[in-house]
Amino acid sequence: MTARVTTACTLLAAGALLGGCATAPPANLENVCEIFSEKKGWYADAYQASKRWNASIPVMMAFVHQESRFVHDARPPRRKILGFIPGPRPSNAYGYSQALTGTWRTYERNSGNNGADRDDFADALDFIGWYNQSSVRRNNIDRNDSYHLYLAYHEGHGGFERRTYRNKPWLQDVARGVSQRAKRYDAQLQGCAHKFPKRRKFLGLF
Repeated sequence: MTARVTTACTLLAAGALLGGCATAPPANLENVCEIFSEKKGWYADAYQASKRWNASIPVMMAFVHQESRFVHDARPPRRKILGFIPGPRPSNAYGYSQALTGTWRTYERNSGNNGADRDDFADALDFIGWYNQSSVRRNNIDRNDSYHLYLAYHEGHGGFERRTYRNKPWLQDVARGVSQRAKRYDAQLQGCAHKFPKRRKFLGLF
């Protein structure tokens, strides 16, 4: 095997290893500064989504925490048949944002981000930014109002308009939790955002 081929194989192996590590959830989900420090490039992804959709980074990150705990291939747990037999999943939600297949396809068409993947962090953040911007316009929700934005995210724009969440105290509790986390993330990010690059570096060089 030539030196050139050996080098190429080594680079491919290293890339595969790094790719595998990159899919693991962050070690500390309670501190957004530590999340961005561990996951190189994630702040740049969040910043670009924020700029594109005029969306709050802490709100988007709080949504990912609630939806998937930053697990790239998260799916809803299967229902149990007779209490122990694995049955079907309650929905086709998938990925960081737990977006439904149909909603994701609408996002691809309307955003121009064709070929986006639900298990890609940058695409998932862009999706959340797009959806929240849609909620701002359609449902007249403030872009920093994480409580009502999450209710619209969970119930859909039509469901939010019909106030379907009023009969779901558990969902209101979840939305309050998302709002509290967004506020904590915001306070943390104010002290560390300046440390992170706003654009991804090509191969780590520039």
